[in-house]
Amino acid sequence: MSIFAIADLHLSFAPDSDKPMDVFGSRWIDHPARIKDSWCSNVTEEDTVVVAGDISWGMKLADAVYDLDWVDALPGHKVMLKGNHDLWWSGINRLNSMYDSITFLQNDAYCVHQEERDIWICGSRGWITPDDDDYTEADEKIYKREILRLRASLQFAADAAKASDREWEMIGFLHFPPVAKAGRYSGFMQAFEDFGVNEVYYGHIHGKDGFRSAVQGEYYGTEYRLISADYLNCGLLKIR
Repeated sequence: MSIFAIADLHLSFAPDSDKPMDVFGSRWIDHPARIKDSWCSNVTEEDTVVVAGDISWGMKLADAVYDLDWVDALPGHKVMLKGNHDLWWSGINRLNSMYDSITFLQNDAYCVHQEERDIWICGSRGWITPDDDDYTEADEKIYKREILRLRASLQFAADAAKASDREWEMIGFLHFPPVAKAGRYSGFMQAFEDFGVNEVYYGHIHGKDGFRSAVQGEYYGTEYRLISADYLNCGLLKIR
């Protein structure tokens, strides 16, 4: 059972809500079809795909359902995290009752049982960090809340894993990058470090300028990697 990852699907299949992404560059041309092609070519029903936020442009769940149905029909089990554009995301219990093939992650974690060990998928939306030039007092409250949500997810996994007799590891996910500027430090990084997470994947960053400045590689003992759809050229990344 393999694990794949991608962020920023930015789907808009709801009637009268089409939002063409190719206005943001050639990497977005026909992006749903290209994502689907990569997905169906690589993912089996036994695999897991983590979608790290910005799934649907729908403002309300009734609109987002068109996009969620599209993802539901694709192979594998999907684990979804909230992104800053996922304004339809509310009522986690209701969301998790909607689809058998989709788990919406919030304050908890998801376990992938591989033959040799358990892989715990942990994470939260994240937020802009204090090193961001646009960070304000209004962001401070959300930033601190998202750190608590991330820690709740990591703690959930750690507690469940320690109660098992199997080998295990945690993989971290955020929608936002862990810091705005390379070399800086944040509460998100501290949380991953405290729980011994060696790998973290995130989205949100787009375009050539964003790619150049994205936090990539090892920082404070944790490996960070960008997985926004346009960065991956609309192909899924196999991480396990």
